[in-house]
Amino acid sequence: MLSRTMRTVLLLTGVSLALLVVTLGRDSAAKDAWPMFRGNPQQTGVSDSLMVDEPSLLWTFEVEEGFEATAAILDSTVFVGGLDGHFYALELGSGREKGRFKAEDEIKSSPAVVDGTVFFGDEMGNFYALEAAGLKLKWKFQADSSVTSSPNVSRDKVFFGSYDNSVYALNRSDGSVAWRVETGGYVHGSPALVGDDVAVAGCDGSLWLLRQLDGERRTVELAAYVGGSPAVLGNRLFVGTFENEVLGVDLGKRSILWRYRHPQRQFPFYSSPAVTSNRLFIGGRDKLLHALDLETGKAEWTFEARARVDSSPVVAGSRVYFADKSGVVYGLDRQSGKVNWRFDTTGAIVASPSLAGGRLVIGSLDGILYAFGENN
Repeated sequence: MLSRTMRTVLLLTGVSLALLVVTLGRDSAAKDAWPMFRGNPQQTGVSDSLMVDEPSLLWTFEVEEGFEATAAILDSTVFVGGLDGHFYALELGSGREKGRFKAEDEIKSSPAVVDGTVFFGDEMGNFYALEAAGLKLKWKFQADSSVTSSPNVSRDKVFFGSYDNSVYALNRSDGSVAWRVETGGYVHGSPALVGDDVAVAGCDGSLWLLRQLDGERRTVELAAYVGGSPAVLGNRLFVGTFENEVLGVDLGKRSILWRYRHPQRQFPFYSSPAVTSNRLFIGGRDKLLHALDLETGKAEWTFEARARVDSSPVVAGSRVYFADKSGVVYGLDRQSGKVNWRFDTTGAIVASPSLAGGRLVIGSLDGILYAFGENN
């Protein structure tokens, strides 16, 4: 059996080092970014970055254990945590390691990078704030159980959920608790910002709308366990559930607008949705990527992948990008669902793609982080 190093060499066969050197010099001009899970505080999963029609494999970065977290990309730097308990900063252009920080346990929480600070949690329940330049610890907070939820940031607070059945708001300056709201179950997904509120769903069957200022709460009954994160567009919220449904929610009326359920395949949705002005994209454990009409929730098309899709899709230009559990990374035409590009990696993927600076970055469970883009 080939070692991971040998597999990486084979994957990179044909990539010219001379061409890569030219590519590196162009990254400093990149203006778009992917600073947090799902790309923005509303978690819409839409990128401003434009990929070339046929992205090439530019570099890989290997660790001893896998990547489950999704990377953040800002200022030509890739920030990502690994299951080896290390948090890494890499050059977007080359994959060269710029720094690392040792956490106390596995990192499944995707980072948020805001105003020079990186926020993320680990499986020991620690929540960290690091200086983006150098990854030096600024402060650390201890929750009562693991933090898989990815953080969101607004004004002077950072928000995240925990397996201690709570949603936290910490003061960004020092990590002190601004407020804590206890829910009725684990909070695995990430909070989305909705005006002056934070919206988060978890394992208690409710959507929680919490006022950013003080945590004052309202709820919408979903009657379903939620493992993913919601996406917000205007006054509407969209989320997949473990009751095999995708829900559209009217936040003003606090009521369900529509429910989507595939007529034949009854499987949970762990993936988080990407939403545009007229369409929603979400992966399912039924091996399908579903494209739904945003107004009605009716399916416009579905695409069958090779394995279940826990990876959350990202829309960029005319395409939607995602990966499946077998390790295939896809780029589909967002109108038709036709495959325009695909790449077979060597390991299973549950992380989601991050797109910025003309690059797509995604990690696999066998410990390889991949970067794709224009090879010239």
